[in-house]
Amino acid sequence: MTKLNCRWAMLLVFALMWQPGWAKVSRYQKETDGVKFTLNKGLLKIRVCQADIVEVKYTTLDNFPTFNSLVVNNKFGKPGAFTVSEAGENVVITTSRLKVVVNKETDAITYTDLKGHMITAETGKSMQSQTVAGIDTYSCSTSFKSPADEGLYGMGCHPTDTLSINYKGRNQDMAIKYLTGAIPVMLSTKGYGLMWENYSASNFFGAEENNTQFSYVSESGKQVDYFFFYGPSFDRIIDLYRNTTGKAPMFPKWAFGLFQSQDRYLSQDEIIGVKNNYRNKNIPVDVIVQDWYYWDPLPIGSHVMKPERYPNPKALVDELHKANIHAMISIWPVFGKGTPNYDALDKAGYLTSITWDNVVTHTFDTYYDAHNPKAREMYWQQARDSLVKRYDWDAWWVDQCEPDNGALLDERRKANFSVGKGIDYFNTYSLEHSKGLYKGWRRDMPNKRAFFLIRQSFAGEQRNAATLWSSDITCTFRAFKSQVPQGINACASGIPYWTSDIGGYHYDWHAPDWSTPENRELFTRWFQFGTFSPIFRIHGKGERALFSNNWDEKTRSIVVKYDKLRYRLLPYIYSLAGKVTQENYTLMRSLAFDFASDTNVHNIPDQYMFGPAFLVNPVTEQLYTGTNAGMGKSTRSVYLPKGIAWYDFWTGKKYTGGQTLDAEAPIETMPLYVKAGSIIPIGPVMQYATEKPANDIELRVYPGANGEFRFYEDANDTYNYEKGQFASFLLSWNDKARQLSISANKGSFPGMLKKRTFRITIVKDAHGADNAATNKADKTVVYTGKAMVVKL
Repeated sequence: MTKLNCRWAMLLVFALMWQPGWAKVSRYQKETDGVKFTLNKGLLKIRVCQADIVEVKYTTLDNFPTFNSLVVNNKFGKPGAFTVSEAGENVVITTSRLKVVVNKETDAITYTDLKGHMITAETGKSMQSQTVAGIDTYSCSTSFKSPADEGLYGMGCHPTDTLSINYKGRNQDMAIKYLTGAIPVMLSTKGYGLMWENYSASNFFGAEENNTQFSYVSESGKQVDYFFFYGPSFDRIIDLYRNTTGKAPMFPKWAFGLFQSQDRYLSQDEIIGVKNNYRNKNIPVDVIVQDWYYWDPLPIGSHVMKPERYPNPKALVDELHKANIHAMISIWPVFGKGTPNYDALDKAGYLTSITWDNVVTHTFDTYYDAHNPKAREMYWQQARDSLVKRYDWDAWWVDQCEPDNGALLDERRKANFSVGKGIDYFNTYSLEHSKGLYKGWRRDMPNKRAFFLIRQSFAGEQRNAATLWSSDITCTFRAFKSQVPQGINACASGIPYWTSDIGGYHYDWHAPDWSTPENRELFTRWFQFGTFSPIFRIHGKGERALFSNNWDEKTRSIVVKYDKLRYRLLPYIYSLAGKVTQENYTLMRSLAFDFASDTNVHNIPDQYMFGPAFLVNPVTEQLYTGTNAGMGKSTRSVYLPKGIAWYDFWTGKKYTGGQTLDAEAPIETMPLYVKAGSIIPIGPVMQYATEKPANDIELRVYPGANGEFRFYEDANDTYNYEKGQFASFLLSWNDKARQLSISANKGSFPGMLKKRTFRITIVKDAHGADNAATNKADKTVVYTGKAMVVKL
């Protein structure tokens, strides 16, 4: 058994055998921001951050340790109003939204609404001394009641994890390492969320006490520390989480188009050839990516594009820009010896003892200390002056930032960061690394919105313009099937932007033969899923660009159809991106966001809402090639959540919610349904995201319920939206009156359209369906920014 598996087994035994050592309240005192309890052993502090956010700290030590949060950036300078009273053996803290009840005999906390209905309750808190990797420390644990009908979501992205979506009744490793993520945020269908404020390697146990409890166990700390968020809606919980840890900034509009990437382009000429093929063949694309080892044969961290292969990097980027294509480059936080950058970091004391066994050179290359602000600044300056600003790159691929050091995880625990021991900061490297990148980019690249594609995320990382991608997954249907629930749960963890390598990264570390029928089917199905992912990216080993000769004409026609659909949906997607930034919205939505009361959705791993309208149902089963080709199956099961009607996007046919369909799934079709009451703005087909103004919009209205949609626009790039330079208007559908109201435009920005045409289509069977423009709208109106009502 490996050292890692031994540690997991020990933690599991601890979780199963542990019984809380209850602490009695000796006295308590009200403070300006909460209540401090002195226990017969240790201390408890309940901090009222606001009416529906509570922080709990517990320690068995004599004093709370000094702790500077890396995750929470809201100081909550004005704590929420609260009262303190006693009720029998309980101390009751009451806010305008909930009650926090502390039992004086056991120090256990129960959370209720104002009517006394239980939301959740602790079953214990614990600190136990232990030695890990030769370091004396304390494990820190919390445990909560969990009724049978509770659904638990979040916990980050775990790319090779099981296909489950619901953490009720199952365990999860919460130690960030290669192909394992950890975002310690959990959402419950009982209306609350938790965020554990501990950065050490941890574990979640979801089936304690015959599946009536769950616990979170962190291997190192000097206090139990967690935040409680009361929704009860998932949207409200995520709103509270981001108000606590930071809002997600707007990405540029081009970031919602197609990214073309490959492992790896080897020369300037090759990239230009990719650009030419996309543009000459009129296939929409917005970004081309230069992946790793453009520096070969120089050591990693040299930040040099090898001149023999890239004779003029600035001319390369300029030529992409002339074709309205943006350029992203991969830069790592690892340094090989013998480079000026390594020497400068080493001389300043900014390197760590953590090394990566370089799979190309078989050298052990060194990570810099991303927890040190001075080291982050030097790292940024080196990359800025050598690559990013020098050549005018538009985006940064942040690879290898776990930090990945293989099986040598104890070396990460023993490492010394500027803020403390690695064991206590095991999971925060990517958070701190992206912090430095975002700070530098905002200061030194002022007219370009930052976009970072990052291999690991932690709580709070959304504020650093980070998109999480699911790492080096395999080119298999099994890996594809795993990505769907992992993307859903990553977004349920409060990180709004997630993506996977369309097609997978590798097949036994080689490029698969993409010309085979099996791999064409895999790529087609994955591309359909990617079209309805927050960020839309092709990447991996082997040629798979949409113009590739590996695709037969049928495959190419299908994927290009979905590519064009993505671009037609940009008014919808970009409006929702505005909602992410302005209202802390979640674009890729677990069904529990919108249908928490429908227990049928709790365990569905492969369906989700994409914004308020689309029910997305990726086809992750191989149906038409390989051993399945002769089975005759051509459908996938789709559950339509109850309480609302649904429309087949492709046909316009209407269905009643609460039923399960065997939805037809020919290779060209991913089953896609639209919720009644939806209003979807659809634009023209474009070659890039900003090619055409949104002056001619098809508005598809799906009757059967009232609904609304807020249309958002800004200048598509720069940070002027933070100064109020954006505009929006509300589209509202009154189903009974059969009328669409368009509010007056609110706000403005330079270059804003003064007039636009809306072609309004009321969807029904075979009318307003499919991805093509509707031939005959039900009504066409001209909108000049003034409120209007359209009767239909």
